[in-house]
Amino acid sequence: MSTYFAGLLADIGILTLGALSVYIILSTGQLSLGNAGFMGIGAYSASWLTVEAGVPMTLAVVIAAAVSGVVGVIVGFPALRLKGIYLAMATLGFGEMVRSFFLNFGPTGGAAGYHGMQIISVGYIWAWTGGLVVLVMVLERSRLWLGLRAVHDDETAAELIGLDAVALKVGAFGFGAAMAGISGALFAHHHLYIEPSNFGFQHSIELVLAVILGGSTIAPGSIFGAGLLILLPEYLRFLADWRLAAFGTLLIVILIVRRQGILDRQLYRLIGFGRAS
Repeated sequence: MSTYFAGLLADIGILTLGALSVYIILSTGQLSLGNAGFMGIGAYSASWLTVEAGVPMTLAVVIAAAVSGVVGVIVGFPALRLKGIYLAMATLGFGEMVRSFFLNFGPTGGAAGYHGMQIISVGYIWAWTGGLVVLVMVLERSRLWLGLRAVHDDETAAELIGLDAVALKVGAFGFGAAMAGISGALFAHHHLYIEPSNFGFQHSIELVLAVILGGSTIAPGSIFGAGLLILLPEYLRFLADWRLAAFGTLLIVILIVRRQGILDRQLYRLIGFGRAS
């Protein structure tokens, strides 16, 4: 495999994890536009641990996930008071707050960025990605996931049947944030240099778009969405200056033809992967 295609494959794996972080939060009916902020926390945490503290890579990723997850739980509690566009704007503000923090935080390089990390292999990235995709797919077949979907469909009815909507929504926020933290940690050690602009609003939108395009009702849809966002612009390079216009047009067509995304439960069963919950 050439270095070029290996890089694309690594980017797909990293984006898949970021998309999954949005998917998990979305499973309770909450839309987060600040998951790039959680990625930034994970990226800078893992980078500092491996560069300054000499922590092994895998342990650094786990710690970065824990830090991002704790921050996600903290953010999740006040987010319970908000819904719809207000929640989206609040998480957007959080993401920009994180970006601004690292922009002015000297120990991690501030505006100059941070470097010195050791590169990781594509296999290592996909070991994390594949493992976490399988974990979420297993979770989708559990009673816990049924509870998350119940809160998504009707929070009041879910509480009436004994479900703790607060715990489920905050837990989803924390789990999603931890997933984003892992994505950020792998991003940093794949690209070997990070700066606050890597984790701004535009990247949060990419994560949401990957979920919407790939399929927002089933976990493997995140892989399809990530692959589309990474590969499609590359295959449209022959259009030169019209490449981005063509890319945008194709995305619009896909959303019109399949509003549920490329992959849904019905297609998942049709292609032979069995029953999706």
